[in-house]
Amino acid sequence: MWPKQQFGWQSGYSVFSVSVSKIERTREYIRNQKEHHKKQAFRAELKWFLDNHSVEYDEKYLPPQQS
Repeated sequence: MWPKQQFGWQSGYSVFSVSVSKIERTREYIRNQKEHHKKQAFRAELKWFLDNHSVEYDEKYLPPQQS
């Protein structure tokens, strides 16, 4: 069943794997994502993750800064 809001493709994507030992923690993160991102913007968290795991990236491909 499709969501009620209009469907559209985003301009980019990221893919990460999750260790089996971290599945429950990941599920909890997903369940609380809306509340979590009230405290920390997704862009800031993504940059932190990429930097901490030595992943090279071009900032022009990151999601826009939210105001």
